[in-house]
Amino acid sequence: QVQLVESGGGLVQPGGSLRLSCAASGSIFSFNAMGWYRQVPGKERELITSISSGGFPNYTDSVKGRFTISRDNGKNTVYLQMNSLKPEDTAVYYCNRFPPIRSWGQGTQVTISS
Repeated sequence: QVQLVESGGGLVQPGGSLRLSCAASGSIFSFNAMGWYRQVPGKERELITSISSGGFPNYTDSVKGRFTISRDNGKNTVYLQMNSLKPEDTAVYYCNRFPPIRSWGQGTQVTISS
């Protein structure tokens, strides 16, 4: 069964940090690049970072230098360490294969507000 379960979101003040986790079923995770995506109401979901099966990351300019993606292949888990958070980072965050499969998890809400 295809499964993606994101966790770790919450409400933090600007400048704060969060670490998101995503547990994926092996059929999605194994040997595939994985990505973190985010969506705000009224906008399309966007890819913000990806990591190859070998651990090589890529970042969109808006998060480069602040976010770090990593993966644990033994646990089928991908992580997103988010530092120096800004109000514009507020969104629902999802993980998925990169490029994504049709099924998505429930996402995890990240809210940056003072």
